[in-house]
Amino acid sequence: MDKVEIVEVGPRDGLQNIPDFVPTETKISLIHAIADAGVTRMEIGSFVSPKAIPQMKDMDAVVQGLRPMPNIVKMALVPNSKGARRAFSHGIKDLEMVISMTDGHNNSNVGRPTSASLDDLNYLLSEVDPEAKLNLRIGLATSFHCPFEGLTPEATTLYNIEKMLTFRSGLEFALADTTGMATPQAVKSLTKQALKHFGDSATFVFHGHDTSGFGIANILAGLEAGLRSFDTSVAGLGGCPYAPGASGNIPSEDVIYLLHRMGMQTGIDLEKLMLASDIAASIPSAIEASHVRKMPRETALKLAQVA
Repeated sequence: MDKVEIVEVGPRDGLQNIPDFVPTETKISLIHAIADAGVTRMEIGSFVSPKAIPQMKDMDAVVQGLRPMPNIVKMALVPNSKGARRAFSHGIKDLEMVISMTDGHNNSNVGRPTSASLDDLNYLLSEVDPEAKLNLRIGLATSFHCPFEGLTPEATTLYNIEKMLTFRSGLEFALADTTGMATPQAVKSLTKQALKHFGDSATFVFHGHDTSGFGIANILAGLEAGLRSFDTSVAGLGGCPYAPGASGNIPSEDVIYLLHRMGMQTGIDLEKLMLASDIAASIPSAIEASHVRKMPRETALKLAQVA
């Protein structure tokens, strides 16, 4: 029976677009509820400027308020080496840096072209983490489509992966459908090429959004291409503040429900995850997008029992 890793991104990517400030206590409760469901890796937030992402202004308090979770890999997004140092000071060694595959989105996101972000990554690896103590994931934003430049050539994403692997091998890359415009064919093709050329020196995960309604189809395309790790968000919360029109992430409940019905293992208790999604969906101004949440819960849970 295939094992699939679900990386929960709700506490970071799911919350960052919500206009009303989510209380620190609610964020902590959400993280704990997700952990209780059996998720083993999640984004707990981001160490960014509060001017850029006001929702994350209490990140230090969130980290300090978490109970010990020895079985959870706690990931944090950092925009640069300064953010990495903040995360490291809290004992967080699993970091994510987002680098857009197009200059248009990278300028909108972090105020500099892609090449400058690559330089900062190189600096982080060589100066901030010369002994390779950090586990670093690179979110390859706009791997498939950019809201400012249109479709992203597959060769562009592959070129940037190759360049980053000259800085350090063993990195994890998230092939990100930032705008939710990727088709299953595009996801399958890029995934196959990435695994073929770099599968021995890097690991890969798919990060999708459901703007076009292709989210689940893209997950299946990634599975068929050989991926076994996917980002999802409780209740389908999310969206990119620097990608106009992008909707929420692919709902965790929907993906786990489908995988369990397909006979795959995730290690996640869907019933307990639904309790976490109740917290997420109850946040004022949060927009949920889960199909499973609209089903009779007893029916969904019964059908999703793994044989």
